Amino acid sequence: MKRFLLRLFLGILMVTSSYWAGSGRALAASNSYFEMSETRSTNLIPFPKWTGMVGRHNTQKKMMPGDCGKTRFNPCEAVQWKSFLDSIKNKSLDDQLAEVNDWGNKHPYIEDQINWGIRDFWEAPHEFMEIGGDCEDYAIAKYYSMRALGMSPDKLRVMIVQDFNLGGIIHAILGVYQDGQLLILDNQIKGVIPAMKIYHYRPIFGINETAWWAYTSNNHSAD
Repeated sequence: MKRFLLRLFLGILMVTSSYWAGSGRALAASNSYFEMSETRSTNLIPFPKWTGMVGRHNTQKKMMPGDCGKTRFNPCEAVQWKSFLDSIKNKSLDDQLAEVNDWGNKHPYIEDQINWGIRDFWEAPHEFMEIGGDCEDYAIAKYYSMRALGMSPDKLRVMIVQDFNLGGIIHAILGVYQDGQLLILDNQIKGVIPAMKIYHYRPIFGINETAWWAYTSNNHSAD
């Protein structure tokens, strides 16, 4: 997916585990790469695309709704987004996750090179709602949807994974912890699915507003 993420991935490979040096084929049996160990860090300096996006979001969310459509990245869909979130705030968490996933996945997939003229740009939700985006932009928009519904960032992580169904390319998803279970919201999967039922993604790292986690699979049979 992205040159920056590939460089970061290679760095994590070198410092976290010799396990990553294997063949990288997807599991064919019942084991999931999401059976994993993690190393937590609060140092977000290595993630300028993430921290830059967080800063832009904090600015854009303060734009006046009555001025929507008059300036760039103050889309009128943001007003509809708030109404949508208000309409589901009293629903169960399962229903909220399903509806947020569906809402996000209805947006057009547009490569960063087309939108921004560069290979990798992490969009804030207002940007995504105005011009569409790629996989991490879907995950970010869903992340902030759940935050707006009151979910703690401790239960949310934008996760970067390898997709072995597509030759091991880098992909992004949203991970949500519910009752000790990790659930996945993905623009490539229609419904919300438990992570342990996904066999073709190998997690690399996850990030939220306060920390990031490097992941190492416990499934040594994978390689």
